[in-house]
Amino acid sequence: MFSGDEPADKGHRRVFLRPINKDDQEEFLRLARASIELHRPWDSPPTTADAFQALITRYDQPGEECHLVCLTDTSAIAGVIYINSIIRGRLQSASIAYAAFAPTAGLGYMGEGLGLVLKYAFEELRLHRLEAQIQPANTRSLKLIQRQGFRKEGYSPNLLFMDGAWRDHERWAITADITGFRATPPHHTLPIR
Repeated sequence: MFSGDEPADKGHRRVFLRPINKDDQEEFLRLARASIELHRPWDSPPTTADAFQALITRYDQPGEECHLVCLTDTSAIAGVIYINSIIRGRLQSASIAYAAFAPTAGLGYMGEGLGLVLKYAFEELRLHRLEAQIQPANTRSLKLIQRQGFRKEGYSPNLLFMDGAWRDHERWAITADITGFRATPPHHTLPIR
């Protein structure tokens, strides 16, 4: 599913995931520009060719992944989900971030896409924990993360630089043991003791 191919059970879902690639530039930029007001001040996805190329470069590095949420019937991009800062060893953790695009926002596609990313992160990447940092006034994003089973862990003033300012964020997390996904063997980098 994450090799760029559509999933074999495509007919059973409204969305599928695929890694972002350089050929997505035109569609991604068009959607990001159409979604500026939706994202402000929560996020600022790339809206220029240079910024898009920087995104591609960043997510071509180990420990960083960028997945597009695509509509099953048209393959159109509905949103983007980032898996950031994958840490192995004793932590086996990563951060996630996401953004819907305005033409399909509010239709449930990001919830489905986030569910697929969680399954992938816990079953395929064999992570133990995922974290999300969300601005307190971003009620739509908070509801989305709560529906996925994330638990609120705290509040951090001036945590991330977003839309030109340091912004306060709530910290939310989910661990593999509370997801209900199939148990997988630990990643080989997890120490025995």
